[in-house]
Amino acid sequence: MLQVFTKKQFLKDLLEDFVDIHNHILPGIDDGAKNIKESINLINKLKDLGIKEFIPTPHVYEDFYPNTDETIGDSYFKLLEALKPKLLSSIRINPAAEYMMDYNFEKLIEDKNLFTLKGNYVLVEMSYFQAPINLEDIIFKIKTRGYIPILAHPERYPYYHNNKDFYNKLKQLGCFFQLNLLSLTNYYGKHVEKTATYLIDENLIDFVATDAHNKDQVAILSNLILNKNQKTLLHSIIENTKNNFSIL
Repeated sequence: MLQVFTKKQFLKDLLEDFVDIHNHILPGIDDGAKNIKESINLINKLKDLGIKEFIPTPHVYEDFYPNTDETIGDSYFKLLEALKPKLLSSIRINPAAEYMMDYNFEKLIEDKNLFTLKGNYVLVEMSYFQAPINLEDIIFKIKTRGYIPILAHPERYPYYHNNKDFYNKLKQLGCFFQLNLLSLTNYYGKHVEKTATYLIDENLIDFVATDAHNKDQVAILSNLILNKNQKTLLHSIIENTKNNFSIL
């Protein structure tokens, strides 16, 4: 009997010249790369995935990572100074931030002092324990100050797993959604993987990113195999991410 073998579709096959809009490659600034050596190693491994442009997004979280434009800038320039010219000439790195929607963030909104991904897009996140009580007000403030909110990894907030209608409400309020590519595996747990699939199938995801903190996560992404449906749906999301955030 003739057997037909189909080629496995790896995620990395879709990531040529990708723009990674959410990662933690800057050294010594949050729970990502701890030092310059780890940063360079992480960049090289992500580059091997096909990533050409990086938007590092260190956490800005007053209680744990009270980063500012200055601390982010210092880390960024230290990294640039350490990169070899050959590597630096083959990639682009333009830092931004990932903002926890806490009281400090609300003050930054009022001052219009946000480190954006590109243009007016700002990457925001919430606690994994509960959403801000005044979440709708915060989103309203973001938009009235001229920013466009992108909610990082909506699939990872467990309090929405059994309340999926709220995803539609967030979209109606003007939130864009950024899915973590690792969520397509059980890395964060089965509930996250299931919710990620739901959000993609419902066409609720606008952008994707690695949210890479370390080389082990990149290794998982390097070996991630997609099914036919994932390949089809992810292709357009990946292209949308590149089209919106590439500076090349």
